Amino acid sequence: MTDIPQLVAAFIFGAVTGSFLNVCIFRLPGGESVATPPSRCPRCGCRIRWYDNIPLLSYLFLMGRCRDCGDAISLRYPLVELLNGLLTAALFSRFGFSANFLVFFIFSSSLLVVTFVDLEHQIIPDEISLPGILLGFVFSFFLPWHSWLGSLFGILLGGGILLLVASVYHKITGKEGMGGGDIKLLAMMGAFLGWRAVPFIIFAASLIGSVIGIALMIILRKDSRLAIPFGPYLAFAAMVYIFYGGEIISWYFRLGSH
Repeated sequence: MTDIPQLVAAFIFGAVTGSFLNVCIFRLPGGESVATPPSRCPRCGCRIRWYDNIPLLSYLFLMGRCRDCGDAISLRYPLVELLNGLLTAALFSRFGFSANFLVFFIFSSSLLVVTFVDLEHQIIPDEISLPGILLGFVFSFFLPWHSWLGSLFGILLGGGILLLVASVYHKITGKEGMGGGDIKLLAMMGAFLGWRAVPFIIFAASLIGSVIGIALMIILRKDSRLAIPFGPYLAFAAMVYIFYGGEIISWYFRLGSH
């Protein structure tokens, strides 16, 4: 069983990485480099000092404001750090320090970037999904949960299903119903998790998206044209699959056998 100091170390590692993920979330939509220049305040342009860039703690010490201009710092920054820390600790608790942990850490961190970029800009950066497809396929040669063939089928099935849905929807309605980013994202998920994960992710994402979408339409009193990005639902469903997919699928088949 994983002890508390190890979990704390995993959380800190995830939170520190979350600070870099915030840079990606802010810069990728604008086509900026995530390596240079150093982090700066979006309003006044002053370089952020190292002691003002400590995950979670600096936000609390600064009371959510830039030290130089006093402008409010988005709550997204500590939220991403917190979420990545919790996800990293959860992955470490389940897999220990192993190849599985490292691969799923890379995967979940990528999904966190995708989620926040898609929520804010309704795009999924190719800089995440396209290298992710290749990386997931390469990892399949060295990891035990599926073969390279399963990864390849996952890429084809993941990208192919949403491409088919998008094509049919466009033909029937004349409107774009599914972005190319979602198609590439599901192909990336198939590369990392194998083809068996794809139907689960699509079903779970659609179910979660329908429930949340209907709730938001009722609360906000808007009709079905309310634009809700699908990427975050796919990302959430993929993480559910990693932690509980096997149990949920087994439960479903046991339920069907009665």
